[in-house]
Amino acid sequence: MREQLLRSLLSERILILDGAMGTMIQRYRLTEADYRGERFSDFPRDLQGNNDLLVITKPDVISEIHRAYLEAGADIIETNTFGANATTLHAYGLDSLCYELNVAGAKVARNACDAYETADKPRFVAGVLGPTDKTATISPDVNDPAARNITFDALVADYSVATRGLMDGGADLILIETIFDTLNAKAAIFAVQSVFEERGTSLPIMISGTITDASGRTLTGQTTEAFYNSLIHAKPISIGLNCALGAEELRQYVEELSRVANCHVSAHPNAGLPNPLAPTGYDDTPENMAGHIREWARSGFLNIIGGCCGTSPDFIRAIAETVQDIPPRKIPQIPVECRLSGLEPFNIGEHSLFVNVGERANVTGSAKFKKLVLDGNYEEALEVAKQQVETGAQVIDVNMDEAMLDGEAAMVKYLNLIASEPDISRVPIMIDSSKWEIIEAGLKCVQGKCIVNSISLKEGEENFVRYAKLVRKYGAAAVVMAFDENGQADTFQRKIEICKRSYDILVNRVGFPPEDIIFDPNVFAIATGIEEHNNYAVDFIEATSWIRNNLPHAKISGGVSNVSFSFRGNEKVREAIHTVFLYHAIRAGMSMGIVNAGQLGVYEEIPLDLRNAVEDVVLNRSPDAGEKLVQLAETVKGGGKTQAEDLEWRKGTVDERLTHALVRGITTFILEDTEAARLAATQPVDVIEGPLMRGMNVVGDLFGSGKMFLPQVVKSARVMKQAVAHLVPYIEAEKAKSGQSKPKGKIVMATVKGDVHDIGKNIVTVVLQCNNFEVVNMGVMQPCQQILDTAREEGADIIGLSGLITPSLEEMAHVAKEMERQGFRIPLLIGGATTSRVHTAVKIEPNYPSGTTVYVPDASRAVGVCSQLLSETLKEEYVSGIKADYEKTRELHKGKKGQGPHHSIAEARNHGLKTDWKNYAPPAPSFIGIRVLSDYPLADIARNIDWTPFFQTWELAGRYPKILDDEIVGEEARKLFQDAQEMLERIISEKWLIANAVFGLFPANSVGSDDIEIYSDESRSEIAMVFHNLRQQMVKPEGKVNHCLGDYIAPKDSGVADYIGAFAVTTGIGIEKKLEEFEAAQDDYSSILLKALADRLAEAFAEHLHMRVRREFWGYAADEDLDNDALIAEKYRGIRPAPGYPACPDHTEKEALFRILDAERNAGISITESYAMLPASSVSGFYFSHPQSAYFATGKVDRDQVEDYANRKGMDLETAERWLAPVLSYR
Repeated sequence: MREQLLRSLLSERILILDGAMGTMIQRYRLTEADYRGERFSDFPRDLQGNNDLLVITKPDVISEIHRAYLEAGADIIETNTFGANATTLHAYGLDSLCYELNVAGAKVARNACDAYETADKPRFVAGVLGPTDKTATISPDVNDPAARNITFDALVADYSVATRGLMDGGADLILIETIFDTLNAKAAIFAVQSVFEERGTSLPIMISGTITDASGRTLTGQTTEAFYNSLIHAKPISIGLNCALGAEELRQYVEELSRVANCHVSAHPNAGLPNPLAPTGYDDTPENMAGHIREWARSGFLNIIGGCCGTSPDFIRAIAETVQDIPPRKIPQIPVECRLSGLEPFNIGEHSLFVNVGERANVTGSAKFKKLVLDGNYEEALEVAKQQVETGAQVIDVNMDEAMLDGEAAMVKYLNLIASEPDISRVPIMIDSSKWEIIEAGLKCVQGKCIVNSISLKEGEENFVRYAKLVRKYGAAAVVMAFDENGQADTFQRKIEICKRSYDILVNRVGFPPEDIIFDPNVFAIATGIEEHNNYAVDFIEATSWIRNNLPHAKISGGVSNVSFSFRGNEKVREAIHTVFLYHAIRAGMSMGIVNAGQLGVYEEIPLDLRNAVEDVVLNRSPDAGEKLVQLAETVKGGGKTQAEDLEWRKGTVDERLTHALVRGITTFILEDTEAARLAATQPVDVIEGPLMRGMNVVGDLFGSGKMFLPQVVKSARVMKQAVAHLVPYIEAEKAKSGQSKPKGKIVMATVKGDVHDIGKNIVTVVLQCNNFEVVNMGVMQPCQQILDTAREEGADIIGLSGLITPSLEEMAHVAKEMERQGFRIPLLIGGATTSRVHTAVKIEPNYPSGTTVYVPDASRAVGVCSQLLSETLKEEYVSGIKADYEKTRELHKGKKGQGPHHSIAEARNHGLKTDWKNYAPPAPSFIGIRVLSDYPLADIARNIDWTPFFQTWELAGRYPKILDDEIVGEEARKLFQDAQEMLERIISEKWLIANAVFGLFPANSVGSDDIEIYSDESRSEIAMVFHNLRQQMVKPEGKVNHCLGDYIAPKDSGVADYIGAFAVTTGIGIEKKLEEFEAAQDDYSSILLKALADRLAEAFAEHLHMRVRREFWGYAADEDLDNDALIAEKYRGIRPAPGYPACPDHTEKEALFRILDAERNAGISITESYAMLPASSVSGFYFSHPQSAYFATGKVDRDQVEDYANRKGMDLETAERWLAPVLSYR
């Protein structure tokens, strides 16, 4: 009854939690005698400071504090039992009082609440379980990282006693709070649920963790989402954060929790940061803290809010008043995913790519690992796990089942050691054993959400249910073997029968989340010579497909190496079998596999004869396939001219030589000349202040007047950097504090969260540095708060944001909003390929009214903009001009009629392209499926480079090749082109970069006019993905169609078999190594040049591969013979639109595209949370062959289409609008 009332109130309003207990107790200035009371007057130890004891010795004080908070408006009162556990009480010699103190603490709070409760204002008692003063995850001895000063079992026993006391004292709910070690909290949850079970009743559970500092992690290293994933098995009524940080610092983590949590969210921050000189020990005031909390509430973060250290009834009163008119956070619809965690979250959803589970930390599967563990060499054994993570394992399987080993002790020691290695413990653990006692020992060591491998029906339903309930109680997912009382399933029918039975028991009887069920339908060895074994792989693959289609949200895994066991000793054949088996199993729906991540092959690279032989065995295509593979296995074991340089300039003075080198970008003599200047100067800093700055001023003047171009400026910066790097040690040695050249201003530059593109930003950085601005270049994928924190720490005068992909526009608007909220006043610069003056004025600048937001179109404008923004004489007029211009732009945009009248989406579909499908037969490709092209020859790709965008990157206007003879920029263009050609030759000859591609050709049909179903095979029975599309809605002249990509594919109901292609290419593999070399050499010019060439090669690879697809692989244009100019001009039949571009502007379509291509495994290309591709020099998209297919822009789309589109995608409208923001016709 009380729980229902609490849940009802949470749906109506934000509930108020009380504030600090310790802060209030301090105000009473209690003495040792007060703490002792009469009962403990002769106790042999000091008791002052043991606040929990006061519920017995000074209950009136505690009651008075509770009542003060109730008067202030608190709905929930926390019991004064934070340290009332035997572990913490041991320091006072009061271990035995654990139960009594919790009973008393709950009773004091209960009595206070009952006195204030009314029908309109119920009051609730939260029985507090504190973290104890020990940690189960961290060693107390730096010399012994496996040691622990408390065990999981000891914590469970302690928390169980405390929970009984809280319940007996009248608590309405249990609050597990101030969690700095998630494993301690898991023990508390285990204890609480055990007490609930023994009593046959339960209370709601609140959970609250502690982010200890600006690292954004708990004391034991978990991020906010990882913390949530680890504890959500408790099914808490709320999860939240408290302590350590004030409201201002805690906000970003509460925001993150509110985004991922499928329960209510709570928070009780400190009263700011600690300040020993303040009366309460903290800096914040009630009014200021309430202001922050109001903003949180209005942002939709909160369901429960209170205060922690340093707060008082005044704080709670101010908070209660400020949130009373704000509705509570609505629990969002969270995608159903298997949410695992190590130190970081790892979520596996329906569309996730294949998960590699590292198999080498397994004494039964690795002789090397077994020997290391038996020898006690755990240090090297840890390296085995670390190497797997480095080579791509996303989960680490740990197995200690060895007859000569104490499996429990070994498992505990190894997992404790892993906890001390963040490079390993960042990923989830799979605890693997055939013995439940070893599994359970492991579960008591891992703070993250791990996977148990495995449970099954082998011992009957009773044990199966018992183990499943315990796995759930420990907060783990489970591998469920296809194994029952009659043995392991070895046929398709047995596999699906056991899996279906197991699923029904787990979901319907145990209440096990289906997304946490990972079926292993048994991978058995093939080609054993036994006929009954021939179909083992096929049975597994077909069972995988059945599970995926019939057991919602369940995952499928397997021990991949088992399939090749017959060929142990022949690693090449085993690798081929693993690769072929995975190729087919993943397509069928296999989610993950226990596999050596560093020893997987590439399907396309397997020699054709071997691949065919292996495929015959895996797919059981002929009775003698095994014999043929055995036979084949026996054969499978293991200087041009140099131009004389004019050195006449070397005869000048050292100042003249330095200026010449800077203007010409010559590094050959820069160290020699800089050293000469240093020896002649009074102090090393004088060289920077004098000749180097004079030289850079010449560069800046020439660039500003249009007499010098960007490539030259970047070269100049390279010279300057090398000169300064030479001087820095001398400057530091002399500790020169005067005579330094004061920069014009400090600018923090960053590419926003989710975006990996930084060429333009780096160019702007170089130009600003050349003009005596100090620039802090933060790099790519920078979260909002990190940018703002850096700006504060650096004392920045300006913040500059960059981004290339459209989702970055929304992130920039978010940064502007946060700058306003956090009280920034410094200017904000906006730049990048997708940004514009209009977008900045309409979408970004209104979010930051207290500051100045300026759109900077290119590097050449950056210096002028920054100079005026920081000029005491020019700033006011410049800023007022910008703001007036943007206001006018907004008014024009508001009054703009747009692109004319629009059709409804239904009318637009009626005006779509109409193809006579009865008289047009779509061409069938030469094969169906995926092909991988690894380490593709760069020389072949380079022939298809389109050089015009290359010059645009360097802000040199003109089309190639005419630009080389341009009157204004021709000379510099020729120099740049020569540098590019020389570097391109080295890229190819020295293999600086690796080019990979994966592409597929698939059966397809359009459905519902706009979307395209892409099928796994010609049976068209299994949908590999649905490609969702938008349609033009603008009203067009008679005869003009409203285009949609879906028009180019035959409708499903036409009965016509059509096809589509998909691809992902990259030329960015290996680029980081060269970029690091250039950075170490202070060589920005070469760094930017390499990135620009890698981008051009990626586009060229996309062009080259499309040509081969048309001519060879699909073959519908076998006679095509076009030169590169004709290819660039798109004179061919067909198109290759890319998600995020005008014809399909939704970046989220990349998720399904990358899944069907398995692009990360096959080509080394991944996507960020904002769907930017990594490496940045990558291109992906779809192939269409329809003779009328053409590129187009959807233009602006109306709400009716967006609502329909969101519904088709299963996406909420707000999310769809966020991703489609650039093309919405409405605000």
